[in-house]
Amino acid sequence: MLEPGRGRLSIEGLIVKAISGFYTVVLADGSEVICRLPGRLKQEWQQSGLAAVGDRVNISLIEGEDEAAGLVEEILPRRNALSRSRPVAHSRQLASDQEQVLVANIDQVIFVFSLRKPATNLRKLDRMLVVTEKEGLPAVICVNKIDLGSESEARAEFQVYADIGYPLLLTSARTGAGVAELAALLQGKISVLAGSSGVGKSSLLNAVQPGLGLKISQVSKATEKGLHTTRFAELIPLERGGYVADTPGIRGWALYDIEPDELDGYFREIAPLVAHCQFSDCTHEHEPGCAVQAAVKAGKIAAERVESYHRLREEHEALMRSAY
Repeated sequence: MLEPGRGRLSIEGLIVKAISGFYTVVLADGSEVICRLPGRLKQEWQQSGLAAVGDRVNISLIEGEDEAAGLVEEILPRRNALSRSRPVAHSRQLASDQEQVLVANIDQVIFVFSLRKPATNLRKLDRMLVVTEKEGLPAVICVNKIDLGSESEARAEFQVYADIGYPLLLTSARTGAGVAELAALLQGKISVLAGSSGVGKSSLLNAVQPGLGLKISQVSKATEKGLHTTRFAELIPLERGGYVADTPGIRGWALYDIEPDELDGYFREIAPLVAHCQFSDCTHEHEPGCAVQAAVKAGKIAAERVESYHRLREEHEALMRSAY
């Protein structure tokens, strides 16, 4: 189609890599075009930035270039985005937070944990689930290295999440358990695999597609640099269709644009109870008539999840106080 007022052919594509102001865009025929943003778009800078990996864009080709090159003429509306607060060199304050979109238009986030080696950090999982709940992103919990224990042990440790509706996928890259299920889950979708170092993400990806884990590892080494070096995200194509996103900064996932008194709305078992608390500003910690605490005492929701909510709220309240 023609870009209005420009008389230039506009072609739709998908951004699969963003680095140093250049964007690799894949077109419908599979060809790649290296694009940059024109000045008029740069002037429309927003706090979330203009373009990110996963964005659908309309581009125009630049005539006379030796290699495929183009301009991003339009960034199409996003369905969703996986974001964090942009890293800063000084101490963080909520009032000065800026959004860093890691990946846009995601179909699912798969959180990978290991049964052992390293030990599971459920507080970290709770933090990451707040992000997916806020953005309405489907989340799957993958428990890897079940060969170091048993399937029943893995289910018991993560049962609290299954009880509130998060799918559990139990895998072992060593034995092949659950690999076929993971491959089917990834097919045809844009997926983010997030998890700490050592949980076996690369091994799982190699089991799904030989060499894929190595590719992810190579990208990760380039992204986990210091604050002032180039940082980029990339979508890695899958042979059976779809992409796996590799992103910088998952380990330091600071929540963006979430007020302390909004957090209870992103714990899916707590959210329905909030309206039944006696006080509208209930913190679910010490107030009389708290429906959340009543549910904990009745064994209807897990005390450890409510404790995790309290710790996150305290962290955000401290950040808010530091702004004044």
